[in-house]
Amino acid sequence: MPKVKTHSGAKKRFHLTGTGEISYQKPFKRHILTKKSKKRKRALRIDGTVAAPHKKFVLHLLRLK
Repeated sequence: MPKVKTHSGAKKRFHLTGTGEISYQKPFKRHILTKKSKKRKRALRIDGTVAAPHKKFVLHLLRLK
């Protein structure tokens, strides 16, 4: 029986927090930052959390459940 591999893209993008939530970095903060407002860039610094309807799918990609 072959080993089941973790989804390579998912393991780079998501990680579990201590409370069991799935955290990720928000997109759109890599380049072309001059036209984005300070408020928008500041909001993008904060990590996002995966919403409840998508949590089961992300855990499946990470092969945790």
